[in-house]
Amino acid sequence: MNPARLVIPLVLLADSDAADFHLTDQKHTVQSAAINEASGLAVSPKNDRFLWTLNDSGGTPDLHLLTTDGEDRGKVTVNNAANLDWEDIASFTLDGKSYLLIADTGDNNAVRPVRTVHILLEPELPADGQKLSGSVTTAWHIDFTYDGGPRDCESVAVDAVAEKIVLISKRTKPPEVYEMPLRARKTSTPLVLKKPGTTSVDSPAGNSLPFANQPTGLDISADRTLAAVVTYYGVFLFPRKPEESWADAFSHKPQPLAPHALPQAESVAFSKDGKRIYVVSEGRNSTIRCYGF
Repeated sequence: MNPARLVIPLVLLADSDAADFHLTDQKHTVQSAAINEASGLAVSPKNDRFLWTLNDSGGTPDLHLLTTDGEDRGKVTVNNAANLDWEDIASFTLDGKSYLLIADTGDNNAVRPVRTVHILLEPELPADGQKLSGSVTTAWHIDFTYDGGPRDCESVAVDAVAEKIVLISKRTKPPEVYEMPLRARKTSTPLVLKKPGTTSVDSPAGNSLPFANQPTGLDISADRTLAAVVTYYGVFLFPRKPEESWADAFSHKPQPLAPHALPQAESVAFSKDGKRIYVVSEGRNSTIRCYGF
């Protein structure tokens, strides 16, 4: 998170190779007044009309539910996980059950020695006309550190088939790619993550937007062929070949999409079929940007 709101010029990238995805004219906004610093976004594995989100550092430990057209569908409180610096949320299916992952991985000043991800079963979705409420308990936690010292990280996603969590650091130059096992359980000794690679999400030459090349959100498509990284400038797509690791995929030059023109985008999510990408900004009543084909 950066405290200042950012103004992003709408400049189209003429040389983009990501021809399949186009910024749509969808005009929906986030209607819940409780969502004021949306720092992560995930589509429900059960029903892709629903989006999960969470607020940034220091907020209540709540998961908020909305529809893709922005309707407020309530929230649940995570009763055994404090929101120290929640920065992303991911959804996935494992052993036939749908889960959510909360990434308590933010660290603007690189001073937190240990980070945590929380995994929980996805709460039951509300029926039409109803709102979600109550509380949930996480299924497991994973504590970890980085080899080489603390890192700020706002971009976390899950590859459930490979049973891996993928993380990209924000403030290092270049951004660093990390992986850790999805099923690792909380122990007395945190996992130590070693850097398998680096990546880049460079906006066009001449762009003067502050922090434009820092990753602020990440998602992986359900078919595992594509990753989307969002920055304050735009969305960058990383195709992955079947024989490649995610570190390999992120080492290639990404395919940029048209800029989202949001003031402080930190959330990105694929639809279940991989044909739409949603992006939301921090701030109240954010526009829900949608790329589709």
